Amino acid sequence: MNTFSPSLNAPSQMVETGGRRLAYRTFGSGKALLLCVRFRGTMDSWDPLFLDSLVEQGFQVTVFDYSGLGQSTGEPSYNPASLARDIIDLIGALKLGKVVLGGWSIGGIAAQIVLAQAPQLVSHLVLIATTPPGPLVKRGEQLFYTMAKRENSFDDFVSLFFEPASPASRDAAVASAKRLAGRTLDRSPEVPYEWAGRQLGDEPKNPVFPVDAVLQALKTTSIPVLHLGADHDIVFPVENWYALNGQLPTLHLVTFPSAGHGPQLQHPRAAAMHIAAFI
Repeated sequence: MNTFSPSLNAPSQMVETGGRRLAYRTFGSGKALLLCVRFRGTMDSWDPLFLDSLVEQGFQVTVFDYSGLGQSTGEPSYNPASLARDIIDLIGALKLGKVVLGGWSIGGIAAQIVLAQAPQLVSHLVLIATTPPGPLVKRGEQLFYTMAKRENSFDDFVSLFFEPASPASRDAAVASAKRLAGRTLDRSPEVPYEWAGRQLGDEPKNPVFPVDAVLQALKTTSIPVLHLGADHDIVFPVENWYALNGQLPTLHLVTFPSAGHGPQLQHPRAAAMHIAAFI
């Protein structure tokens, strides 16, 4: 059996743009798919089986570290507008053209801003476990704000990204954690939790990002939008997307049962196949 992993074997590369070096990895061939990672995440926070499954589905996948985080240089920030600038600059620097733009958690917020600011760069928007702009029908849970500000154990990993009440979800967490540890060299340094915690605030917000221009862009765009979510996301409840049914003309919703804030960690192959079918 061929066990070669395109994502685990892809070297980290650097591109100079806007006065900083953005670290990235590109692997596979086909339609360009750029993935924007979660809060406290780096290139190594993407499950290799999810990435490799996207390659099998015919994508050229690029992952990267935000400015000042992981292996990238520059000023670190979790301001979504700054993250959106990283995305726009990277697409230009790598000459990716019009991309399928994917974003997980805060990466999905940044991706929505790119859709509003530079729609000419986006063919499809793929959002994973993120939040829409504007008022929410359901806030996140306080537990996330507690765990996000400390060094995380495996139990935290389960509570953050899976469904602890489900034995099958816990088993999936064990398998995903093993895959995430698969790269032993050329790893991105972890984002310091002390710094990240200071960017977060102390409790769930409503709205998370009150950007009327982004909500208006989602309401008027012709670009297809997919949200992959879970039925128990403690950070960004999926109910907030369903509340926008009938308002967002291109929105497709897929929700995994007995899953949490990392549906693509629990269902890596199925998530990749949903994305490919959507495209």
